[in-house]
Amino acid sequence: MSSDYRNIYQIAREASGFTQEKSAELIDISVESLRAYEGGKRTPPDKIVIKMIEIYDARYLAYQHLKTSAEVGQTYLPTIELKDLPTAILRLLKEVNDFITCKDELINITCDGVISEDEKERWNLILKELEDVERAILTIKFVK
Repeated sequence: MSSDYRNIYQIAREASGFTQEKSAELIDISVESLRAYEGGKRTPPDKIVIKMIEIYDARYLAYQHLKTSAEVGQTYLPTIELKDLPTAILRLLKEVNDFITCKDELINITCDGVISEDEKERWNLILKELEDVERAILTIKFVK
C-alpha cells in the first residue's frame, strides 16, 4: 500500500477537519485503532462507524461502509458518485424522463399481475430505468 493511500474513513475525518488524535478521543478509541481503520488494516465495527458518521457529520460514510465492507452492500447497493447539487438534480430529471417514456409499458406488463416470458426482456429494461432513478435519488441524498 502506498504512503498516500486514503480510505473512506480517513477521507471523512479529513473533510471534517479533525486530527487523528481528536477523532480518536471523540470516538473513544485509541489512535492506533483509528490508524488501523484508516490504513485499511482493519475494518471498523458498525458502532465505531456510527460514531464517525455522527462526529464527522458524514452520512455518506454509512453508505460507503456498507458498500465496501459488507458482502450484501457490495452485491446489492448501486454504485453512486457524489456530484454537486445542480448536476445531481439534472441527472435525476433526465432519469425520471427516461422512466416516464416506459411508464405505459410498465402498466401494460404488470396490470394482470403476471410477467410473461414474452414480457421479461422488456420488464428487465424497465427495472434498469428504475435503478437509474434510484441511483440519481441517492446521489441527491448525499450531495454536499
